[in-house]
Amino acid sequence: MRKFEIIRAYQDQNINLPKRASAHSAGYDIESAVSLEILPGEIVKIPTGLKVLMPENEALFIYPRSSLGIKKGLITSNAVGVVDSDYYNNDDNEGHLMIPLYNFGKEKVQVLKGERIAQGIFQAFFKTDDDNETKERKGGFGSTGK
Repeated sequence: MRKFEIIRAYQDQNINLPKRASAHSAGYDIESAVSLEILPGEIVKIPTGLKVLMPENEALFIYPRSSLGIKKGLITSNAVGVVDSDYYNNDDNEGHLMIPLYNFGKEKVQVLKGERIAQGIFQAFFKTDDDNETKERKGGFGSTGK
């Protein structure tokens, strides 16, 4: 099964589930769950109010929307976000998808609630024949590197 869900803390916040813009779009448009400002040179993790369920052999890759840099002077600070299937319902943050945006411009930028800021693309991946990893995820955003 593969689907987006709203996390408990945002159930009553009028969060829209991601959807594709057209029948042949690869990416699901992801919106900001809040309105906020990003100062020049600042990186802000934008809450989406979402989590995602997907098969073990898939990951959700998060890319900036193509207009984000051109129109707003914003880029995702991690270039491409990779959301693993075991991020879903983790103990730290329920699997809350956060989009880190960097303001590379010279003016503060406003991001509005409901504004489409990123797109998510599901991709299957493969493991090497000698991969024997058995560790379980212990936390949320950025936790596998700790």
